[in-house]
Formats: sequence, C-alpha cells, structure tokens
Amino acid sequence: MKITEENFIEQLKKKNEKALEYVIDNYAWILKTVIKKHLLSLPDYCEECMNDCLMGIWENICYYDSKKSSFKNWVGGIAKYKSINYARKYLKDLENENVENVTIPTEDNALKEILSKEISLETEKMLKSLSEEDRRIFIKLYFEDKNMDEISFDTKLAKPVIYNRLSRGKKKMREAFSIKGGSDNEGF
Repeated sequence: MKITEENFIEQLKKKNEKALEYVIDNYAWILKTVIKKHLLSLPDYCEECMNDCLMGIWENICYYDSKKSSFKNWVGGIAKYKSINYARKYLKDLENENVENVTIPTEDNALKEILSKEISLETEKMLKSLSEEDRRIFIKLYFEDKNMDEISFDTKLAKPVIYNRLSRGKKKMREAFSIKGGSDNEGF
C-alpha cells in the first residue's frame, strides 16, 4: 500500500512502519526546527531528542485528534515538550555533577541560566491554566517537594481531594498545551 497524506495517520495507528517513514520524509523538518530552537546550545542532545519525538509520535498517534489541531501542530507540540524535557535533563545533570571534579565554563553558566529561564516561563504558562488553589497544590508537590500529608495539612483538604485536583489539573494542562499521552510527560 502506498502511503499518502490522506492515509498516513490511519496507517500509523495500524503501526505500519512505512507511515513512520512518510512522517520522517514530510514532517521531520518541523521536529528539527523546534528541537534546534530549544536545544540550540545543546547539539549533543538533538539527535536523541529527535529519536524520542519519533518514538512519541509512533507510540501516541492514537491520541492525535485532527479536530483539535493539525498534525503539524501536534508534532510541533511533541517536539517542544520533548526538547524542554531534554533541557531539564541537562540542567539536572549539571546540578548533579560533583563540583570538585568539574569546572563549568562561563558559557555553560550562561546556558544554564537561559535554559532555566525558558523552563520557568513554560512552567509558569502551564500553571496559569489552573485555578489558584490547584496552582498552590501543584507548587507544593512539584516545586516545594512536600508530601501528601504535608499538603493535606497545609491546605486543609483530604488526600483523595488533593489527588483528584492533581488529576484534573494535569488533564487540564495536557488539553491546554496539547500534551497527549506518553510516559515521558514526567510527573504529568
């Protein structure tokens, strides 16, 4: 069967590898553009990120809905959030390095600052899609590293209510930012 613009999504859902080749041939430029934008100073991560994006498309095509966005936008969203995850990974790796064993050049410090700022802006946008109370819960759990007992005590909410709010908040963020399925939405 010949893969075309009209049938490639259906064929991807059927796990036809030729459909993935079609995506690579016709949509890889979108992935590369978005990845390079977010990982410009981290070229070592670009190829791995590209592979993860293709795997994300392959594994999550069942979540694509042409009524909600075009395939180009959906692919761009996957690339954007995978790139941000790679930037986070790089920052985490930098922070975990033993300071005595590594000297970080000035350009890495500048890069770290740029990446931190970009991640902060993306995180802020995502949190703004939530209600004030849900935002406080997310901040306590994911940024202040509080456990459920502490959050329950601080907010005067029962743990099942908190879990419910977290679940609804994650769903709301996924819908607002077209993040669909997959296991790479760390914490989401």
